Amino acid sequence: MSLSAQLTERREYSRQNLPKDIHATMMQATKALIESGIADNAPGVGQRLPSFYLPNQLGETRNLDRLLEKGPVVVTFYRGGWCPYCSMELRAYQKVLDDISTLGATLVAITPELPDASLSTIEKNELAFEVLSDSNSDYARKLGLVFSLPETLRAIYKNFGLDLEKHNGEGQFDLPLPATFIVGNDGIIVSSFVHADYTLRKEPDEVVAELRAYLNR
Repeated sequence: MSLSAQLTERREYSRQNLPKDIHATMMQATKALIESGIADNAPGVGQRLPSFYLPNQLGETRNLDRLLEKGPVVVTFYRGGWCPYCSMELRAYQKVLDDISTLGATLVAITPELPDASLSTIEKNELAFEVLSDSNSDYARKLGLVFSLPETLRAIYKNFGLDLEKHNGEGQFDLPLPATFIVGNDGIIVSSFVHADYTLRKEPDEVVAELRAYLNR
């Protein structure tokens, strides 16, 4: 089943099982974020993706420029391992990891979660690629991807038993939009997916196809 189909099933499950008022509040928050135009501010095709120095799940620093020395890099942003849509996306990328690696590219995922939480996400989803921790969402903010979770949703998440501060750090309610960039060897973005709806993600098979097209250009 494609990632898109899995996400559609999850959306339908939420619609049917969440209390109507809670579902409506969550949908309204997403609608407001889309209408804010925040996604329009993100880097696009033809632009250079700013470099980063971020720790992986083991605390080892990774630098985009160094990764690009090996070949193209796929950079995907997700909210956290607590998000079911994010977990589906990460598992879908794991399924195409061999294809990405065979093409000489590197896949990294970036999250505002602390390294310990990232390590738990990796273990839970059996991931073989690195997850980088973007403390305080500083790097994602530099790219224009960050929004602050509304107070209404903070209360809902808390009632769900989700403590965002435990995952991201005290006072941290900033989250990145779902975003995936394919970065060429020269640091220039050759594919960009950014959306304000957290239930939508780029299909990993499309990433592989676009990587192949870039390398065969």
